[in-house]
Amino acid sequence: MQIAITGATGNMGQAAIAAIAHEEYIEKINLLSHSKKRTKKLFKKHKELRAKTQIIEGSLSDDDVCAKLINGVNIVINMGAVIPPKSDQMPERAIECNEKGANALVSAIEKAGEKQPKLVHISTVALYGNRTAPHLFGRVGDPLLVSPFDIYSATKLRGEFRVLESNIKHWAVLRQTAMLHPNMLADNVHDGLMFHTCFDAPLEWATAHDSGILIRNILRKEAANDIPDSFWKKCYNIAGGAINRSYGIDTLNDGFALIGGSAKQFFKPGYNAVRNFHGVWYADGDALNDLFDFQKQSVHDYWQEVLRSHKVYKMGKIVPKAIIRHFAVKRLLKDHNSPAYWAKHNDEARLIAYFGGREKYEKLQNTNWKDIALPARPSPDIKPDNDSPVFYGYDFNKPDKQINLDDLKSVAQAHGGKVLCDSFENGDLYRKLEWETQDGEKFTATPYSVLRAGHWHNPIYRENVWDFDRLSKKDAIFASVWYDSHEKDENMRYSYDENFNAHAEKIGE
Repeated sequence: MQIAITGATGNMGQAAIAAIAHEEYIEKINLLSHSKKRTKKLFKKHKELRAKTQIIEGSLSDDDVCAKLINGVNIVINMGAVIPPKSDQMPERAIECNEKGANALVSAIEKAGEKQPKLVHISTVALYGNRTAPHLFGRVGDPLLVSPFDIYSATKLRGEFRVLESNIKHWAVLRQTAMLHPNMLADNVHDGLMFHTCFDAPLEWATAHDSGILIRNILRKEAANDIPDSFWKKCYNIAGGAINRSYGIDTLNDGFALIGGSAKQFFKPGYNAVRNFHGVWYADGDALNDLFDFQKQSVHDYWQEVLRSHKVYKMGKIVPKAIIRHFAVKRLLKDHNSPAYWAKHNDEARLIAYFGGREKYEKLQNTNWKDIALPARPSPDIKPDNDSPVFYGYDFNKPDKQINLDDLKSVAQAHGGKVLCDSFENGDLYRKLEWETQDGEKFTATPYSVLRAGHWHNPIYRENVWDFDRLSKKDAIFASVWYDSHEKDENMRYSYDENFNAHAEKIGE
């Protein structure tokens, strides 16, 4: 079998390469490289792959590069992405890779005609946006409400939609959850991104190791012709399983436990955002694992592995906590990605998006831990049935073959819009249909994209404008989740200008 891989030097990509390094059925690998240094380092670890690998140098957004990448292969694994914090630092690169790159890759596969390879496209949990009680659990089909100013989520949303609406015969979209990887702690000492993590954010972690096993098992089954046809042309969540569910505060506590501390010893309540993050527990997390059996590591396993690999963390137990707090945490408050930096430099737009405004941010700075209601670590036994259901506008549990025109009309109406067709054959979920939004804007999408994958056209699909305050007033599906962390009278429109300066504009009710 011949395969193509993008994103091989990323955290998931490195784990995937390690997992497939000794797979004898892989005859050739076309590997996209935009960094000779990182690719050389990768092959230093996996010398056995060098002989069967062809390096394709260039950008994923280059049509000619994509044509070379997919030439002669059976399957493409697209893990290429610019993720936070780099996407915040270099938004143009996020657009180039996550959005334009996905478009170029899809176009190349479409043009291959009868020689089309299959495509496994890695998307992200970030599409679901900020989740909190009562909607702690999510599933494929939930509304996609990407968080304001998260250019990573916006570009991945557009890239995913291009895959779903493509003419590729065999595609699968896998939305990666929060991922624990070997470089996680090192990455978080250089940027204020850790302050975006809400203490009450529901997180269901998967490890990079398990993500690599997933890719390996997909390739193994594909080589053995053992993947059911029903797998293709669908979205899935890459979940970690019930044992890997936690809240944001738990993750911070787990990390600091390596050096004998806790979040309360290193953070103040006002350091971290109270909304505008992303994370969810999965009600449908078993779907992908039942097919490919990849959930092997627990969060506990991960932290123990970190401790074994980086014995220096044990030294933290004897270093005064004040010194660690000063050099590892407080210095990052000056970083441009930190709320403290936003407040000092009058970035009111982000203070509104992440806190509800400067007044609420300032109040939080004078709050003590004893006055903060932190959630208890969730039990692995908690069930999705304990959670309030998201409103979908139709019977979400109806089998695909029974989806009818009334369902389409009901969902469109719940979004405040219309489906513009007079007839529909039950279950024809991949028929291209025209829809109309509450703003009268027409767009084309399959019923699968709208009903089963959660897509519904709005400004974020064409520009960096987050208009969910206004849209939710007439969109019952958006409202069912958006108002968990936003007030109905906020009336803010968030946007980036051409220089990626953040704006929050008060609009009429």
